[in-house]
Amino acid sequence: MLFQKMASHIVGYPRMGPKRELKFALESFWDKKSSAEDLQKVAAGLRSSIWKQMADAGIKYIPSNTFSYYDQVLDTTAMLGAVPPRYGWNGGEIGFDTYFSMARGNASVPAMEMTKWFDTNYHFIVPELGPDVRFSYASHKAVDEYKEAKALGVNTVPVLVGPVSYLLLSKPAKGVEKTFSLLSLLPKILPIYKEVISELKAAGASWIQFDEPTLVLDLDAHQLQAFTAAYADLESTLSGLNVLIETYFADLTSGAYKTLIELKGVTAYGLDLVRGTKTIDLIKTNFPKGKFLFAGVVDGRNIWANDLASSLGTLQALEAIVGKDNLVVSTSCSLLHTAVDLVNETKLDDEIKSWLAFAAQKVVEVNALAKALAGQKDEAFFASNATAQASRKSSPRVTNEAVQKAAAALKGSDHRRATNVSARLDAQQKKLNLPILPTTTIGSFPQTLELRRVRREFKANKISEDNYVKAIKEEIKKVVDLQEELDIDVLVHGEPERNDMVEYFGEQLSGFAFTVNGWVQSYGSRCVKPPIIYGDVSRPKPMTVFWSSTAQSMTSRPMKGMLTGPVTILNWSFVRNDQPRFETCYQIALAIKDEVEDLEKAGINVIQIDEAALREGLPLRKSEHAFYLKWAVHSFRITNCGVKDTTQIHTHMCYSNFNDIIHSIIDMDADVITIENSRSDEKLLSVFREGVKYGAGIGPGVYDIHSPRIPSTEEIADRINKMLAVLETNILWVNPDCGLKTRKYAEVKPALNNMVAAAKLLRTQLASAK
Repeated sequence: MLFQKMASHIVGYPRMGPKRELKFALESFWDKKSSAEDLQKVAAGLRSSIWKQMADAGIKYIPSNTFSYYDQVLDTTAMLGAVPPRYGWNGGEIGFDTYFSMARGNASVPAMEMTKWFDTNYHFIVPELGPDVRFSYASHKAVDEYKEAKALGVNTVPVLVGPVSYLLLSKPAKGVEKTFSLLSLLPKILPIYKEVISELKAAGASWIQFDEPTLVLDLDAHQLQAFTAAYADLESTLSGLNVLIETYFADLTSGAYKTLIELKGVTAYGLDLVRGTKTIDLIKTNFPKGKFLFAGVVDGRNIWANDLASSLGTLQALEAIVGKDNLVVSTSCSLLHTAVDLVNETKLDDEIKSWLAFAAQKVVEVNALAKALAGQKDEAFFASNATAQASRKSSPRVTNEAVQKAAAALKGSDHRRATNVSARLDAQQKKLNLPILPTTTIGSFPQTLELRRVRREFKANKISEDNYVKAIKEEIKKVVDLQEELDIDVLVHGEPERNDMVEYFGEQLSGFAFTVNGWVQSYGSRCVKPPIIYGDVSRPKPMTVFWSSTAQSMTSRPMKGMLTGPVTILNWSFVRNDQPRFETCYQIALAIKDEVEDLEKAGINVIQIDEAALREGLPLRKSEHAFYLKWAVHSFRITNCGVKDTTQIHTHMCYSNFNDIIHSIIDMDADVITIENSRSDEKLLSVFREGVKYGAGIGPGVYDIHSPRIPSTEEIADRINKMLAVLETNILWVNPDCGLKTRKYAEVKPALNNMVAAAKLLRTQLASAK
């Protein structure tokens, strides 16, 4: 028998460390303050503690190679030696210089495209492939980490991004026909997978996990056939290994499920039974005899404690189908998407804390369920869990009747502004008197160490509120003066009072709770601390009016009021799972609406309501797109439906593929949208080349702020010219891709200077061409 009865498995685990140790080690290395050896030492210590923690908790199937210095898809690109030529790699084992140049760019070449990992707030670096890529085994990380764990006495399950998902998540490299079939590269990459598998077998691995999350997408017959072909080709190499194919984030279609269970040489199937509840019906209908089900019943994407009694019931029903010895309790996906350890939260009150489980607690939940399934139920643990579940359902702090009534009253109206966007833009131009190709930035300016210190000391009551306000006002004045010096047209106050665009608002809204160390990786060293929405949401008092009014008083130029939109607050929070997400979103929209109207009353004529994460929340199944987009777009319109025609409403979106939702973006009815464009090879512009008409203002980003590289005036002017080829001059704005918070002033000043110079150059050329 392959399994003991108490079989438990973790798909993956957070990498940053409980207090973001990896983040600080990465940034120190990038700033040349520490060596590669220093970085590797921190990483090894984190891996060791993760493996030991899972082993001590009783987890039997512990993953390795889920640790990454940037992201697991980039790790696979390195493993396959698929380095774009511009990085000057000449073969051999890929080192940090090449690896981080691909991720972040360098002084001479830009980074590879970054986009969202399915419908999460995690990002990955998109592989650039074509018929001429010469693949080679160029990173032995998977084997090295397996050996590292083994030397510590932990026998792990090495995890690889599956070959088909890797190709489906890639894009044709620049200069390669867009119609090029990426799956045609399967015969070229499988030999490298075979080398890796052979080395893992030789090192003593008995299990291997292939993550094939693209199986949950809407795939055609050709794409599904690629899975069949790939694993048939790998079958002989995999002989002697137990092979787990892991999927997550959604249900499988019946066609994908059939493909999965018929794959050659596969021992076990990992399925997300939290977001893929309909998959259980497929299991009931047909599950292959003698195969193993890794049942993902513990949610890897949220922080609510598992309802153990309910999950145990699900597992017992599955056990009757797949067999007592063939069921493994697992997480629904990698725990990468949740916070690390609840033990580090000293400021959450006991009631809310009892409702939660972070990654470390989810590991314990998985093992508790496995033991219960094996007849060794911890009655006290289950009883404590049941008490917490009941407390959450009955707690008066969860429900606000007035908020529920206000949200229910939204039905029956689409909340559109009364005047069309063309007439509004005319009215706004008369008031704002902006030049053609107006320049602006997205919101945040660099967050210096001194600024972070001031915020930290204020939160810790080490400085007075008067001193805090004085320091923030001084920072705003510095940012305003810099923008005036650079001759930017529409200014921002730089958001010095905000550590995070969602956390800042959540702290001022009712129904939210906050953590001290609930950090989650977004990309590279970038971590976010999502708020926890536990109850009905409302706005007790104005949130941004004081700071926006203060900033506007420092300049005669338009000053943007900066807000985060309801869909982004929702998608970048840990959301309550006891009511539909759209109901929570409508509640947030009403709170933001109150803020928008107060900003307008305070004399703020340009208000940006960021919806950076609207695309991110799009369901993975096309059949579910229309419903999501309807309530998401409606939520945005609710926020600004009551403002005057002369108040200009901006929104911003970043780092997703927007082409498939462009009509919904138009339906948001914003006056101006700024949107990521430069890092994705100006993919957005192809929509307009294909004839989509856009009448509102639009600012496709002219340079990538996630790279330290400073673009030249000529490069930015060239980008603007490409935009002018498909967009009307009178609607085009000039701006970076995203906020500048993660950059240094030494990078920001010359980049913005070149951006403004490029806009002025084009204005001169356009004027002389008339």
